[in-house]
Amino acid sequence: MRKSIYLRIVLIVLTVLVAVIFFLPNTPLFDYMPQWWKKNMPNKGIVLGLDLRGGSHLIFEVDLNRARQITVERIGMHLQNLLDKKGLKSSLKVEGEKIYIHPGNDEIKKLIRENYPDLSLSEKENSIVAQLPESALKKVETNSVEQAIEVIRNRIDQLGVSEPTIHRQGENEIVVQLPGVKDPRKAVEIIGKTAQLEFKLLDEETPLWKELPSLIKVGEEDDFLKQWSTKIPESDEIVFQKIVNKETGEVYKRPYIVKKEALLRGDLLAEAHVSIDQRFNEPYVSLRFNDAGAKIFEDITAKYVKHRLAIILDGNVYSAPVIQERIEGGNAQITGSFSLEEAKDLAIVLRAGALPAPVKLIQNVTVGPTLGKDSIEAGKMAVIIAALFVALFMIFYYRLSGLIADLALVLNIILLIGALAALNATLTLPGIAGIALAIGMAVDSNVLMFERIREELRLGKTPKASIESGYKKAFWTIFDSHITTLITAAVLFHFGSGPIKGFAVTLTLGVAINLFTALIGTKTVFDFIYIGKERKSLSI
Repeated sequence: MRKSIYLRIVLIVLTVLVAVIFFLPNTPLFDYMPQWWKKNMPNKGIVLGLDLRGGSHLIFEVDLNRARQITVERIGMHLQNLLDKKGLKSSLKVEGEKIYIHPGNDEIKKLIRENYPDLSLSEKENSIVAQLPESALKKVETNSVEQAIEVIRNRIDQLGVSEPTIHRQGENEIVVQLPGVKDPRKAVEIIGKTAQLEFKLLDEETPLWKELPSLIKVGEEDDFLKQWSTKIPESDEIVFQKIVNKETGEVYKRPYIVKKEALLRGDLLAEAHVSIDQRFNEPYVSLRFNDAGAKIFEDITAKYVKHRLAIILDGNVYSAPVIQERIEGGNAQITGSFSLEEAKDLAIVLRAGALPAPVKLIQNVTVGPTLGKDSIEAGKMAVIIAALFVALFMIFYYRLSGLIADLALVLNIILLIGALAALNATLTLPGIAGIALAIGMAVDSNVLMFERIREELRLGKTPKASIESGYKKAFWTIFDSHITTLITAAVLFHFGSGPIKGFAVTLTLGVAINLFTALIGTKTVFDFIYIGKERKSLSI
């Protein structure tokens, strides 16, 4: 019996010690800790949420129509590659959400059905018309928003923003909350980049190539496109490269005529990082493709030796080098007039992956804490006064047993705060409500056990026997009530988002810790007091 009690005491002391260690980063004491301690600390403690700390509230809108179009374009590009490999001399054209193949025949239909069984096929003027059903396109929309959320989360994580809140809102909106970020310009810029990386051939064989001006002024792009877009071949398009005069700082645009078909896209990228050119001491971005991308890149560079290949990101040309020889290993470079910071930002969006469709910022609000400083201080005072009244009531009504319950309540708060710090949780107003509810349940559990013990004492049992019987009889009542609360918290966490999940997390931790402090903590104190002794009375 003694050994069991001492083991429980050691367990309680260890849990308190661990909780205090995890909570240290949120206290002034952390500043006085040794550097090796700070460096090896596994987390940064509890982080205040947007409603307590303030920060940036952003809403992005995913272009679902463009997501559908990109999907159809990719299918069309793949089908064209299949036709070329089979030696079928049919031309393929994508218009809207339909793919036209001319001329069409049964062999082409068979090829399409083998590779894309979801495509519905019809015939029009000796052409095959392929189209995805609406159900498949709706799935594309759903997947595009979900993928955009993951890409945005990856980009924000690499920016180092602590505990962002990212969730879907409505059909095609994504809410991003960045606690503590008062100037979100850089985050908005990186999040909003589509990062559609494409490798396209320059069409230097068209007669118009020699007529292109070398540079145009910034702001004249639209007029230039209106003038030239009708002149170039249908299979081509015009893209621009930003040129900065290093001496004067003036910015120009250099137009290029490129093939519309992308030979390689960034979805096959395996790695992107910043390197420094040793000759000119300028940063550039090194790329490495995965195995499939490396093979395609090798085939492209072997087939188009002495041709120029434009590296295009989000419609802007970064470089257009001449392919001198076949390149093995799938390594490439993006060069340009980068600053080190610009090169790092570009590497971030490439590593995090391309957005499945363009996103548009539709709301950008910098917010302060939901509660002002005076309101927060008043709230703290209210909590302290309420806790003090509860503690005094427990002592007045249950005497020494009430003091033991108060000690268990303090233990409950310490362990709960330590658990939140260990999880590096974000504390929000709903989260505080969850903590308050969990503490209330802790008091309620002790009241239930003490009333059971009183009933046993009235039956004439000894204090020690009354404690044992009272805890046994109250155990399942307390356990059942806590389990039902845990089920509710699990449902809230699964179906809720943002603040609702925060409430569910704190409530779940509070309930689990309350079971420990109520059923083990107070019981250990009672057992320690009555160990080896048979007292005639119990202060309850």
